[in-house]
Amino acid sequence: LVIDHSVQVDEYGTMQAFGDNVKLEYERNQERYTFLRWGQNAFRNFKVVPPGTGICHQVNLEYLARGVFVDPQGMAYPDTLVGTDSHTTMINGLGVLGWGVGGIEAEAAMLGQPVSMLIPQVVGFKLSGKLSAGATATDLVLTVTQMLRKKGVVGKFVEFFGPGLSQLPLADRATIANMAPEYGATCGIFPVDAETLRYLTLTARPAELVALVEAYYKEQGLFHDANTPEASYTDTLELDLATVEPSLAGPSRPQDRVALKDMRKSFAEALPKLKSAIKKPALVMAGLVAEPSADLTPGSITDGSVVIAAITSCTNTSNPSVMVAAGVLAKKAVAKGLTTKPWVKTSLAPGSKVVTDYLTDSGLIADLDKLHFNVVGYGCTTCIGNSGPLPPVVSKEIQDNGLVVSAVLSGNRNFEGRVHPEVRANYLASPPLVVAYALAGRIDIDWETEPLGTGPDGQPVYLKDIWPTHEEVATVVAKSLKEESFRQIYGSVFDGDASWKALQVPTGNLYSWDAASTYIANPPYFRGMTITPPAVHEITGARVLALLGDSITTDHISPAGNIKKDSPAGQYLLAHGVEQKDFNQYGARRGHHEVMMRGTFANVRLKNLLVSGVEGGFTRHLPHGPQTSIFEASAAYRKDGVPLIILGGKEYGSGSSRDWAAKGTNLLGVKAVIVESYERIHRSNLVGMGVLPLQFRAGESAISLGLTGEEVFDIAGLVDGLKSNFAGEAKELTVTAKRSDGTTVVFKAISRIDTPQEVLYYLNGGILPYVLRQLLAAK
Repeated sequence: LVIDHSVQVDEYGTMQAFGDNVKLEYERNQERYTFLRWGQNAFRNFKVVPPGTGICHQVNLEYLARGVFVDPQGMAYPDTLVGTDSHTTMINGLGVLGWGVGGIEAEAAMLGQPVSMLIPQVVGFKLSGKLSAGATATDLVLTVTQMLRKKGVVGKFVEFFGPGLSQLPLADRATIANMAPEYGATCGIFPVDAETLRYLTLTARPAELVALVEAYYKEQGLFHDANTPEASYTDTLELDLATVEPSLAGPSRPQDRVALKDMRKSFAEALPKLKSAIKKPALVMAGLVAEPSADLTPGSITDGSVVIAAITSCTNTSNPSVMVAAGVLAKKAVAKGLTTKPWVKTSLAPGSKVVTDYLTDSGLIADLDKLHFNVVGYGCTTCIGNSGPLPPVVSKEIQDNGLVVSAVLSGNRNFEGRVHPEVRANYLASPPLVVAYALAGRIDIDWETEPLGTGPDGQPVYLKDIWPTHEEVATVVAKSLKEESFRQIYGSVFDGDASWKALQVPTGNLYSWDAASTYIANPPYFRGMTITPPAVHEITGARVLALLGDSITTDHISPAGNIKKDSPAGQYLLAHGVEQKDFNQYGARRGHHEVMMRGTFANVRLKNLLVSGVEGGFTRHLPHGPQTSIFEASAAYRKDGVPLIILGGKEYGSGSSRDWAAKGTNLLGVKAVIVESYERIHRSNLVGMGVLPLQFRAGESAISLGLTGEEVFDIAGLVDGLKSNFAGEAKELTVTAKRSDGTTVVFKAISRIDTPQEVLYYLNGGILPYVLRQLLAAK
């Protein structure tokens, strides 16, 4: 277990930022960390990488992954894994087959259950040529993401091949593999070759392990070289690396790539829609005081102002070429007398301490510091929504004037409401572009015609004047990226700092639940469970809790960021004596179901079409009830014994492998979800929590069927359908939607319980009850 999602960017732009943020992290999460330290002592085969070490995928890439395992009898077998984070696929860059699953599946796997799946199609992605001057690995991955999302690879494997592989260092491969969830694939795998061996050596893996990896993959016929024949794929597509151009992606989806030269036009086109979502200037947050600032004059923040510039996330901070490029650009900017704009919240959150090592060795860390890109922590930070508060004066400008401001981050996700609740336009970009936009202070700059500022010689300074060349970057990487750094830093990876070692850890094999805790609670999944599972019944008399559109992410369903004071979760915490300053965020409170179920569908940007013109976790209590929170409506429905369903569009559940998106859905009383298409992980998570995933027939949708969400739904054929699924057959169920005027809409929906093993999970009410029953039966 790698603890990497809990540090927030409270302090920034100073040399003390890292220490201050770590101190706050421990104050907020002491109870959780004590629990994990207890687990480390109470369980066999369980290790913890403490906070402040790095991001799990980067630690995996740089240290944990072995390439080949050997069992006690001396049998070698390939390194594979599943991880409870969707970006587990990053390890595919090392030739290791792995992908993300929900925590529910992982819990079952740890208790001996297999991970079941349909045998996937494999799409081949041919790479040729070489990246041109000015293009980075980030630009490449944004291009690949756009192409594969357009192609449609959900539930499929993607395998990269072709002569272009020889031009891609392993860090670039890992950058592409990392974003498999963004392009929708189960994995995006690269072969094991000479570059793999070079990287294993660079990262201080033992020489005997490197030799084993080479011998094993050659013996198995899996080692790739120039003479390797092309495989036979389900389908293929191709990219000439030379055609990749500097790019960003946004303002709210990672697949929406925008060429850098088109950014001004693209933002202008997106602005009216973003602006229209602001129905009126929001009320200033309680206690917000506009502190005077000599550098920030009224009106300096406008639509398009960049208020967050964050070098963050496993995707790019694992890649020395783009991290060094950010440092070189910073060095050139400092030499030209440029500085970041005062309204930009800047941060540098490396994915591992190795990054700091080579930036320090090269001297580039000092230039990043001068531009206020000081290290704020080693973790996911802004990319997971832990961007921390904006300065009060900036927040007040945004709220008073109803502004659409921007964030630029080197992350992999920019979904609505994820980065920061006050920032509506969020763009993914390479680390050097993050620095450039912090210097510009606005997203709608025309880089060709507008300067960043004026140099000491009085001449205008343009982006091209400070953009690093491939040669400059390669020289620094060759000199400063050293095997010794990996050996030294990972030699004590499990030790932790003084704060970790000072935690008072309880003893014993059983955890003592604290009934007063608002962080950790005994979960309710086994309450009322019987030895034999109850009979499955058809779903009748169901109401719609939410009618949703396309691209509803797991962030929409279960946000990871800030907890609003007036939200059901905020009110719960206040009622239990937690002050607002100690709310922490949803991601840190995943161990407490009362908080998390209240946070389900609580994203501030959620658009439930049952309450048009309103953003956030609201719905109507049908048929005649008032608008209320989704949590409060679900409680009222539960009191009346009314089952619930969710209606949605395409790509439902895309994004993070967040098991709470399914756990919260279950705890709200939702029995079925009917959408046009699912992302892989969330569909399996729903089954794992005993929620029925249904899919409209091709070409049909809630809109085409004339559904308003106000109907009463019956779902028939479920019992027979489960019997059919034992034979692996897709089964269509009959859904009847009754309108208030007595008319009905009858349509077929496809059961997405995909495998016989999933049928067993559903019959038992989910994976965990099934596993417990299996364990009891074995005794």
